[in-house]
Amino acid sequence: MAALETRHPALLRANQTALLVVDVQEAFRPAIDRFDEMVHNCRILIEGFRTLGAPIIVSEQYPKGLGHTVSELTGVLPEATPVVEKLRFSVVGVPELDAAITGSGLRRWVVCGIEAHVCVNQSVHDMLAAGHEVVLAADAISSRTPLNRRIGIDKCVAAGAVVSSTETVLFEMLEQAGSDQFKAISRLVR
Repeated sequence: MAALETRHPALLRANQTALLVVDVQEAFRPAIDRFDEMVHNCRILIEGFRTLGAPIIVSEQYPKGLGHTVSELTGVLPEATPVVEKLRFSVVGVPELDAAITGSGLRRWVVCGIEAHVCVNQSVHDMLAAGHEVVLAADAISSRTPLNRRIGIDKCVAAGAVVSSTETVLFEMLEQAGSDQFKAISRLVR
């Protein structure tokens, strides 16, 4: 007889969840509100997903003009992580990103990055429209102004996304203490 499943279906599981890092690029550094804090939390998510063996995809908006993903993040990305350039604000509709998202085989995505009211907003809406579940790591999302950040997050939630935080995401995916993964993630969030 199989064990009774008691976890709520809204709780994240490591084998069912992927991470999308949206446009955390060098040119945004001086313009984004609380940029360093947002990058710090994106880094924790990346390292946590890497520890749990969960897929990660990274997008870059027009890197010729905006630079590439910041070194704080590229330095911790797993070797085979897709880092895909785009001109669209949404990640959906960019063939290489569509292929990476589909190729993951997963329907539940944690999203972090910038800007909340532009690329994150449009990506989340399009992912929801495509049948994905989206969880916003709100402490790893920002915009140039706090108001635009709030508007972007509120709009995504109204469309069906769920708000969470970096630590909540990772500890849901862990499910329990006592493992080497738990120890590694606990060190990340200290």
